[in-house]
Amino acid sequence: MSKSYPVKIFVVGGGASGMMAALSARYKGADVTILERNPRVGKKILATGNGRCNYTNVTASVDCFHGNNPDFIYGALSVFDVSKTMGFFEKLGIAPRVEEAGKVFPMSDQASSLLDVLLYELNRTGVSIVCNAFVKEIRKTKMGFTLKLEDGKVLEGDRVIVACGGKAMPSSGSDGNGFDLAAKLGHRIVDIFPALVQLKLEGNFFKQIEGVKFVGTAEVLSGGKTLAKDRGDILFANYGVSGPPILQISRKAGELIKKKKDAVLKISVIDNMSQKELDGFLEKRFKNMPQKSVGFSLVGFINKRLIPVLLKQVGISDIKKPVRELSAAGRQRIANILTDWRFKITGSKSWTSAQVTAGGVDTDQVDPFTMESALVKGLYFCGEILDIDGACGGFNLQWAWSSGYVAGKSAARA
Repeated sequence: MSKSYPVKIFVVGGGASGMMAALSARYKGADVTILERNPRVGKKILATGNGRCNYTNVTASVDCFHGNNPDFIYGALSVFDVSKTMGFFEKLGIAPRVEEAGKVFPMSDQASSLLDVLLYELNRTGVSIVCNAFVKEIRKTKMGFTLKLEDGKVLEGDRVIVACGGKAMPSSGSDGNGFDLAAKLGHRIVDIFPALVQLKLEGNFFKQIEGVKFVGTAEVLSGGKTLAKDRGDILFANYGVSGPPILQISRKAGELIKKKKDAVLKISVIDNMSQKELDGFLEKRFKNMPQKSVGFSLVGFINKRLIPVLLKQVGISDIKKPVRELSAAGRQRIANILTDWRFKITGSKSWTSAQVTAGGVDTDQVDPFTMESALVKGLYFCGEILDIDGACGGFNLQWAWSSGYVAGKSAARA
């Protein structure tokens, strides 16, 4: 590694993509400095995977990503794919463990392990890290770039990699400042909104069922068509609904709301039977216990806190009447709501609750094979700031590693 290499690179942001970009550039001999607004780098990494850090996914493909042009990921992913990512971290000391749905975690089950080895490597290779350094302005000059910090300091370098994230999880330092920096340099910003986030629903009964959890299927519909679907643990909250399947489909819901289109959530509390099969099951169940009340007849089949809400929703107000007095039409309405319960989606929780930002720097203005701006030579982007976001399950960190690696390697070229 040449110590007199002329390329001086500033990486704005010390998150996952920024650290990877810094290392990639340093491996090519560049003089690299990370400028991080927080007191320390990698803060968001510590929160991923519930503190375990789901750092990639062996099933990563274009189908796992969103944006105006998801195919944009092919450039970076073809250079630094999942196997290279796992190999990179294994060399740093992270022994991988592949779990359900292809999720990859460190065997230590500690997100801090990943950050520890990245910091060790940054220090070992001689990357400079300046914390509490908030970049307020980036200017292109004849010689390269000038960066102005909030404290008034002015820095000069040959190239700049913007890796300051999106707007999700603002406690990590992501407040959308990177979009302002990019816009001032002439870049279009595709409308941003929270993704991998809980959904708010229309209804006045959610406090009654707050905390009720079940395994079911959730779908986002618009115009009667299913646009997103996932299965798993679903959790009712006082504002609406949460759980892994909800986070997975929330991106499509946010997209519809952003476009002012109809957005409906369909929940199947019972998803292993068709409506007709469930009606037959209930008919048999009710005949076996005709003396029980309508409400009590469902105890042991579904969460009992759901029962009064569901029955009220299908127009059964007297839940204490014997089930033998329930009409076939009434029973069919119960079967229908248990397999197809619909809600109007009114919005999502805020950026504080979101795991990732949808939208960002328009990828039409960025070279997918180098991450260099098509408008400003010597300016590069990587990670969440770009209009690319992945599904839940390690895909967003894979994008951070891949895009960061390519941005750093490209920026370091003499």
